[in-house]
Amino acid sequence: MELPKNKKIYFASDNHLGLPNPAESRVREKYFISWLEEIRKDAAAIYLLGDLFDFWFEYKTVVPKGFVRVLGKLAEISDAGIPIIFFVGNHDLWMRDYFQRELGIEVHHHPIDLSVGNARFFVGHGDGLGPEDKGYKLMKKIFTNALSKWLFRWLHPDWGVSLGQYMSQKNKLISGAKDVKFMGEEKEWLVAYCKRKLKQEHFDYFIFGHRHLPLDIKLNESARYINLGDWITHFTYAVYDGRSLELKNWKRNFND
Repeated sequence: MELPKNKKIYFASDNHLGLPNPAESRVREKYFISWLEEIRKDAAAIYLLGDLFDFWFEYKTVVPKGFVRVLGKLAEISDAGIPIIFFVGNHDLWMRDYFQRELGIEVHHHPIDLSVGNARFFVGHGDGLGPEDKGYKLMKKIFTNALSKWLFRWLHPDWGVSLGQYMSQKNKLISGAKDVKFMGEEKEWLVAYCKRKLKQEHFDYFIFGHRHLPLDIKLNESARYINLGDWITHFTYAVYDGRSLELKNWKRNFND
């Protein structure tokens, strides 16, 4: 990918829309939309790195109720010709083809290797990577099992979505976020994952979500690990202008 002149690439993650309740989620949804409306002016592409929703499950002909404002804005931006690339997170990993067919959004279930000019990125949600997160890794295997998904689809959507929303908020194995605080570089399992991967091949930037912490960690003389934080408490995102990548905070009036 070559970045056009005066264009930028944007990265954001972990909105968890629906959390903790529809009223409070609506405020954050509108705030995120204000950011989308602003960045569309110079965006060459927008990468959303998962957990846009606190729970999402696509039945064959049914998707969860709500989120029409953000879905409409994403469709509008996509229809304007700005590519949006979505990575499923651990809260919205049960995606089928709704985003592709209805919104024109490219969806990935695994991290990807992205080259922009001379810079090389490794981009994904970040869940299940590295030496830890063992409980979640086991749970993810169960949740993504074809039989498990088939059985869940036999639940009436009213029951299935309600159950999923409850489990998403209460079960820390699903959330994968039992300790949302910086553990020190040596104990951060995504940092360990990045350093191990750098021994195999070079990347300039590793960009993940999942940890809900805005982090910018230098891995060696030429590689950095960026965690995008979230849109619950930090409202942070990353932007690449073709020369450098910067982690920023969206500071418009939250109540606008």
